[in-house]
Amino acid sequence: LKMYLKKLKDLRIDNDLYQKEVANILKITRQQYGLYESGKRDIPIDLLIKLADFYHVSTDYILGRTNKKELDKENV
Repeated sequence: LKMYLKKLKDLRIDNDLYQKEVANILKITRQQYGLYESGKRDIPIDLLIKLADFYHVSTDYILGRTNKKELDKENV
């Protein structure tokens, strides 16, 4: 299982959001977002960046390249 799938779901749940709400933020359908979260489709980079910005985490955190959730201040 791709690490980012768990991170996408965990971030959404930690923020008390439904798939529909995250889909609205990304301007896509709930079904489309569900495909990303379930791993049936790879998430496009532009949407990954939008999610990282929305959740205030790095794309590396979502992708499982780091466990550090906080963004470095100089990289913002």
